[in-house]
Amino acid sequence: MQALPNLILIGPMGAGKSTIGRLLAAELSREFFDSDHEIQARCGADIPWIFDVEGESGFRDRETLMIRDLTRRDGVVIATGGGAVLREENRRMLRESGTVIYLFTTVEQQLRRTAKDRNRPLLQRPDKEAVLRDMFSLRDPLYRATADVVVRTDRRGPRAVVNEIVRRVTRLVDPLQCKA
Repeated sequence: MQALPNLILIGPMGAGKSTIGRLLAAELSREFFDSDHEIQARCGADIPWIFDVEGESGFRDRETLMIRDLTRRDGVVIATGGGAVLREENRRMLRESGTVIYLFTTVEQQLRRTAKDRNRPLLQRPDKEAVLRDMFSLRDPLYRATADVVVRTDRRGPRAVVNEIVRRVTRLVDPLQCKA
């Protein structure tokens, strides 16, 4: 069987990309990179600060540069920020550099998972549900167009999601593998 390619997690905030990415990387003995965390480490500033100072477009420029850097690596697991798919250039880099997995979750689940999170600049408004619904309407088609695999994460533990990803991605790489 050939080696698994880079595994790239996309999806909305609160889908579990960071948590699932860390577990997936550990399961497969790979390095894990979270593009948002890498941006913060490189800038020495958190994402809300970057949004405040540079605006969303400045953050998106940094995100594109980080995606370019991360997708040049081999055999890694990458978790992207929820808005990474907004730029065609990012979608192209992601598709060309590995197997892209869309971690799908409902807006209701996003609300539960992000309720107390103050590190998400786009949700620092009283109308969080409307913001998430608008983002879902815009981004869901982009996630689906970019992804090789769609995996639901709502009402499931991270370990179950990781197991499904490993099973499904292994079948993509080696379709003759016996089905368990």
